[in-house]
Amino acid sequence: MKSLVIIPAYNEEKSILRTVEDIRKNAPEFDYIIINDCSTDRTLSICRSEGIPVLNLPINLGIGGAVQTGYLYAKKNHYDYAVQFDGDGQHDAAFLQEMRDYMVEHELNMLIGSRFIEKEGFQSSGLRRFGIRYFSLLIRMITGKKITDPTSGMRMADKSVIAMYADCYPKDYPEPESVVAILQAGKKVEEYPVVMRERQGGVTSISPMKSVYYMIKVTLAILVEWIRRKEYKK
Repeated sequence: MKSLVIIPAYNEEKSILRTVEDIRKNAPEFDYIIINDCSTDRTLSICRSEGIPVLNLPINLGIGGAVQTGYLYAKKNHYDYAVQFDGDGQHDAAFLQEMRDYMVEHELNMLIGSRFIEKEGFQSSGLRRFGIRYFSLLIRMITGKKITDPTSGMRMADKSVIAMYADCYPKDYPEPESVVAILQAGKKVEEYPVVMRERQGGVTSISPMKSVYYMIKVTLAILVEWIRRKEYKK
């Protein structure tokens, strides 16, 4: 099974090398690719000097565009599985093999790494936990599926989901919206307990000032996706 780790990176010079070393050590069967989203720091030069595979975007596309680029790469190179993996050191590569084995055993289309199943490790800030619970409830109301960690950036996809995301992926704050799209498409999605760390470097793209905008925008995007799918099925 060909498996790819997609690592979107914007100004991750403090953590990108440790992230790659974690994958090399704990998930040696996985290929990996850095999607450098027009970083203004030394992220690109570190990748090149250390021989790390990197796709350098000519303009800043944001997290959605960077991740979609990774899925396009996975589709073009015929990967069986692709997993998103943050470049800031929050995710633990030791779970990647477990997640792939679980996906194969249970014939899943997507597996989301959740920090809230066993509640170990870094549980995020209070404000973000509120938002996570809100989106979890919204997704359950719309799809009937309980997703405890809908904003998790650690998500493994099979070929069918790789193809979907390569063709269409949300631009801003994409995780909850893209989960709804997959569920509405009838894909089999489950969660897997993982342990996450605090950010090892860089700055989050979701500041407290942007939180209200984030909640409203993603809510509207989820509702539009739900309505669009309902109309499509008629």
